[in-house]
Amino acid sequence: MTRVPGQHVSPPAGTADARAAAATGADHDVRALFGHSTAVFASLAGPAHMLENANEAFFTAIGGAERTRTGLPLGRLMPELVEQGFIGLLDRVYRTGALYSGREARVVLGVGPTAREAFFDFTYEPRLDAGGNVMGVRVIGVETTQIKQAQRLTAEHRALLEQIARQAPLPDVLDGMARAIEELAPEEIMVSVLLADADGQHLHHGAAPSLPAFYNQAIDGIATGEGVGSCGTAAHRRTPVIVTDIATDPFWDDFRDLADKAGVAACWSTPILARDGSLLGTFAMYHRVPRAPQDADLALARVFAGTAALAIERQQAQQAQQAAEAREKAARDDLAFLLNASTTLSSDLDATHTFQRLATSCVPRLAPLCAIDVVENGRVRRVATAAPTEEERDLLASHIPVYDAEDDAVARVLASGTSEIARRTPTGPGPWHDLGITGYVCVPLTDRDSVIGTMTLLSAGAHTFDGHTVALAEELASRAALATRNARQYTHRAALARDLQAGLLLADLPQVPGAEVATYYHPAGEGLDIGGDFYDVFPLEDGRWGFLLGDVCGRGAIAATTTALVRHTARAVAPLLPDPRAVVDAINRALLNRPRSHGTGFVTLVYGQLTPTGHGLDVELVRAGHTLPLLLDTAHSVHLIDAFGALLGIGPRTHLTPHRLHLHPGESLVLYTDGTTEARRHDGELFGEERLTDAVAGAPNRPTAQTVIDTINEAVHVFTGSQDIDDDQAILVLTATEAP
Repeated sequence: MTRVPGQHVSPPAGTADARAAAATGADHDVRALFGHSTAVFASLAGPAHMLENANEAFFTAIGGAERTRTGLPLGRLMPELVEQGFIGLLDRVYRTGALYSGREARVVLGVGPTAREAFFDFTYEPRLDAGGNVMGVRVIGVETTQIKQAQRLTAEHRALLEQIARQAPLPDVLDGMARAIEELAPEEIMVSVLLADADGQHLHHGAAPSLPAFYNQAIDGIATGEGVGSCGTAAHRRTPVIVTDIATDPFWDDFRDLADKAGVAACWSTPILARDGSLLGTFAMYHRVPRAPQDADLALARVFAGTAALAIERQQAQQAQQAAEAREKAARDDLAFLLNASTTLSSDLDATHTFQRLATSCVPRLAPLCAIDVVENGRVRRVATAAPTEEERDLLASHIPVYDAEDDAVARVLASGTSEIARRTPTGPGPWHDLGITGYVCVPLTDRDSVIGTMTLLSAGAHTFDGHTVALAEELASRAALATRNARQYTHRAALARDLQAGLLLADLPQVPGAEVATYYHPAGEGLDIGGDFYDVFPLEDGRWGFLLGDVCGRGAIAATTTALVRHTARAVAPLLPDPRAVVDAINRALLNRPRSHGTGFVTLVYGQLTPTGHGLDVELVRAGHTLPLLLDTAHSVHLIDAFGALLGIGPRTHLTPHRLHLHPGESLVLYTDGTTEARRHDGELFGEERLTDAVAGAPNRPTAQTVIDTINEAVHVFTGSQDIDDDQAILVLTATEAP
C-alpha cells in the first residue's frame, strides 16, 4: 500500500479539539478542491503572435515545463488553440487594433491523454508602437477552472443534500452521488459505495454505477479486515487506504484476478464513519491505470464520504424511527385487539355468548381455528368453535375432549393449569388430519385459581405460533375468564332483579273500555338493581279506573319496598275514598308512617281516575311534585297539565290541586318520569321537556298509545346515540278511543 502523507485519525467528536480539527480539515479540503485564482500574462509580437515573454502562471496553465519556451509562435507552441478559434481571435485583434474580452471561455489545453479542460476570463489587448501602429497582442487572463468546478461541485452537493432532506431512498442518493463525482473528476474514475452491516463485520453493495455488475456481485458481502482489498482494510482500520497499483499491492492478492477482469488498476478507499465513530461503509474511487491521488482527490473523497455518512445516518435514523413506530403500532394493535376483545366479551354478559365471542375474536387474529372447552358437572363440554368455513367449524365442534385422558392436550392443561404449545398435531383422537392441523396452543381459563376450561388455538398450513401470539392468547384467556365470571354473576343478579321487578310492575296491561293503554319501562344499570320508577292501572267501582305513575328516590331493595307501599296503598284505599286527592293524601300518610328501615326517601307521583263515556274519557288527576303530564289533542297540539302538588313522604300537607279534563277519541294523556327528560348525550346536554314536547307533537296522525311511546323512545335514542341512560325511564300513555 502507498501511504499518503497528511492522513490523521480524527479526535473524538464533541470535543473542542475535534471541532477545531474538523473546521481546519474542512478548510483544507476547500482549498485543495478549489485552488487559488492566478493571473496569467503573455506578450505576443507580430502577426505570427511570437511569444516574447510570459509569467510563470501562464506556463503552468498551458502545460508545465515542456511548454516553458519563448520565441515561438503561439500556434506552434499550443497547436490545439488553432482549431478552438483562439488564434483567429488574436489575428482579428492584431488586424483591427480592437480589444477583445471573453468570460468563462472553455479551452482544452494539451493533446492526447494529458489534455485537460480549463476555463478563463481573458482579454486580448493590442500592443501599439510610438506611431500608434499594432505591433503585437498582450494576453491577460485569470483561470476560472477551479471556480467553475466549485460551482459544479456545489450544485451537485446541494442537490444531494436536498435529496437527503427530502428523505429520498438511500440507493438513489448514493447512485446520484457516485455519478456526480464521476462527472466532476477531470479523468475517468469509477466510484463505489459499500455499506457496513450492523456489527461492522461485512460490507454490502450500496452503489457503483460504472463498475461491472459481476464485480459488484463478487465483492458484495466481503468481510472487513486487514488485507481484504482497499475497502475491507479501510473499514477495519477506520482510515483511508490508498492502493496506487493493484497489480503489486498485497492487499489485493485475493482479488487481483477479479480486478484485472473488471479493468481496474488502482483503488483509493475512504471509510464512511458516523458521528460517534462507528463504521457506516466505505467510499472508493477506482482508476483504470495505476495512479496516486492528489490533494484535490483526497479532499473530494472526504467531502463525499461525509455526505454519504449523512445520507446513511439519515436512513438509519429513519429505519430506527420506522422500527420504533412499527413496534409502537404493534403494541397499539395488541392493546386495541385486547380492548376490543374485552369489550366484545362483556358486551351482553351472557356466559354462553362470551365463550363464542372469545373463539370468534381469536380467528384469524391469533390462529386459523379455535375451540373453547369448559368443565360442567365433571365432564368436558365444547361450548364454542371458530373456523374459516362452516364445514371446518362443524368438524371442530364435533370433537369432544376426554376429561381424564392422559393423551389429550385439553385434559393435561385442565389438570396442570399451565399452557401447552406444540408444533405438531394434538395427541389423542380428533379431526386433525381433516383440518390440516400443524400445531396448537392450549391455554387454561382460570377463575379464582380454579381451571374452568381451556382455549385451544390450532394452526394449519404455513401458520405457526410464536411467543408473541402465545402471550396475547394467555392475556385474552385471562380476560375471558373474568368476563365469564362477571357474566355468570350478572345472570344470577339480573334474574333476581327481574323476578322482583316483575312483582312490582303489571304483568299484563288490563283492557280498559274506551281506552288504549301502553306502558314502557327501562331500568338504568342493565337491570341489576330494582328501579325506582313504577306505574299501575287498576279497576274501581262504577266503571272507573285508577292509574298512577311515580318515581321513588333511590334504587334497590329499599326503593322496592317504597314502590310496593305506594302501589298497594293506592289499590287498597282508592275504592274507599271519594277522589284522587284523598287517595294521594292516604299514600302520603302511609309514607310518613313507614319504618325507617324501609326507607325515608320522597316520592313523586301522578295519580288519577278515568271514566269512559260515550265520547271519550273523563279524567281527574293530581300531581305530587312529578313531571308535568302532556295532553296530545287531535290537532297534534301538546298541552302541559300543570296541577300543583308537593312531594310525598316529606310532610303531612300535600297541597294538592286536582285537575279535570276530557280526552276526546284520538287524544292521549302522556305520563313520564324524569329519566326521559334527563337523558344525556355525550356532551352532557339533557333531552329536556322541549324536545319531549316536540317528539310527542311529531307522532303520526291519530297515533295509538304504543305509537306515542315508540315516537318518544326514537327521539331519545337519536338524541343520546350510544350513550347509556343515567336514570330509570317509565312512560304511561292513555289514549281515548271511539265508544264500542
